[in-house]
Amino acid sequence: MKGTASIISANKEKFLNELFDLLRIPTISADSAYKAEVLRGAGKVAEFLRNAGADLVEICETAGHPIVYGEKIIDPTLPTILVYGHYDVQPADPLELWTTPPFEPVIRNTPIHPEGAIFARGACDDKGQFFMHLKAFDAMMQAGELPCNVKFMIEGEEEVGSEHLGIFIKENKERLKADIILVSDTGMLSNDTPSITTGLRGLSYVKVEVTGPNRDLHSGLYGGCVANPINILAKMIASLHDENNHITIPGFYADVVELSLEERAEMAKAPYSADDYKAALDIAAEYGEKGYTTPERGSIRPTLDVNGIWGGYTGEGAKTVIASKAHAKISMRLVPNQQPEEITRLFSDHFKAIAPEGVTVVVNPHHGGEPVVTPIDSIGYLSASKAYEHTFGKKPIPVRSGGSIPIIALFEQELGLKTVMMGFGLDSDAIHSPNEHYGLFNFYKGIETIPYFFHYFTEAMKS
Repeated sequence: MKGTASIISANKEKFLNELFDLLRIPTISADSAYKAEVLRGAGKVAEFLRNAGADLVEICETAGHPIVYGEKIIDPTLPTILVYGHYDVQPADPLELWTTPPFEPVIRNTPIHPEGAIFARGACDDKGQFFMHLKAFDAMMQAGELPCNVKFMIEGEEEVGSEHLGIFIKENKERLKADIILVSDTGMLSNDTPSITTGLRGLSYVKVEVTGPNRDLHSGLYGGCVANPINILAKMIASLHDENNHITIPGFYADVVELSLEERAEMAKAPYSADDYKAALDIAAEYGEKGYTTPERGSIRPTLDVNGIWGGYTGEGAKTVIASKAHAKISMRLVPNQQPEEITRLFSDHFKAIAPEGVTVVVNPHHGGEPVVTPIDSIGYLSASKAYEHTFGKKPIPVRSGGSIPIIALFEQELGLKTVMMGFGLDSDAIHSPNEHYGLFNFYKGIETIPYFFHYFTEAMKS
């Protein structure tokens, strides 16, 4: 792979500028006002694939946002790697908390990224990461060192639940035939301690609405006389955790897989500093379910969090009203054996049951996904491990992530394929937050490492 490495080294500035072109497009899938920009982003991804040397590139329409498909088949008898990523991004709000505009990428140094980091929405999640695969493919093609077939499936709805990707997969099983799926939408422990994600939590996401009186009321005339939906919603949400931060929904933990003490001891070998964790977030103490460490709470334990809450008057000055309605958005991260549909049902039944007289409650399921755990003795994982070891100089640590990629479980169900998650982001990269960023070290290291995965995987499949 020497030719590939030389091309990567000689084209770093070009690759970075191309990524900047993609980052400037506000591909916000959750907001219909950005539909045209999402389409423009899909077109840009297709353009990059064609320029890199893909033989077949297609922008596949769906009932939602399009999927960009591309492939390079050099020999049908060789292994095929299917690369998945997403070009859509989270909304950038609140805009006032960004140091620089979210869709005007800039490079700034940080304590964790002294060599520089790309600041922009989507820099890490997932434009910067899936773009590494396009540029690794580009370099291998230029060097004449692509060792196997490759297919790309880059979607535009991951941030809103990948609703239409499942339909696309079911309708295109023959086209998507491969030997392994490769994804970079996760992270690693640190730039000094590479790791490979071997587990993801599932997700149940709901919106709740509590309604009291038929209109907003004067809080002086009606205060203390009718149920205040905002007060009620706050109490209901507070009751979802007990004094040990254990979730109180009946049956919530029924299917949770408890790891053995031996497994937890192995997990504890991964580097972790509570002081560094607190300092990075500017918090005085860790917080979570009693009986578990912070790394465990963020990976092998289910959670319930309020992601947004609103109601009543929130503008400037005072408006003394009792709101007719109050709303919240709630996400539950799930662990192996927990099914999102069942958890959503349990939540809905419980939340309605705890509502007092005087209000009505509506629970609207939004989207979800199943948890997944991948083996560490597979050809795919071992090939990834060798690739990291080659470029980092040390063997990566297998870790479970607290995040969710709902489509990973569907890949196995519909395509019968395992996934290797080669993420290069860091927890400190502020994904989904203002000032999201991605280290230049990580971006380039990903481009350097991916070709070695292609090489080792092809060799292993041949033997």
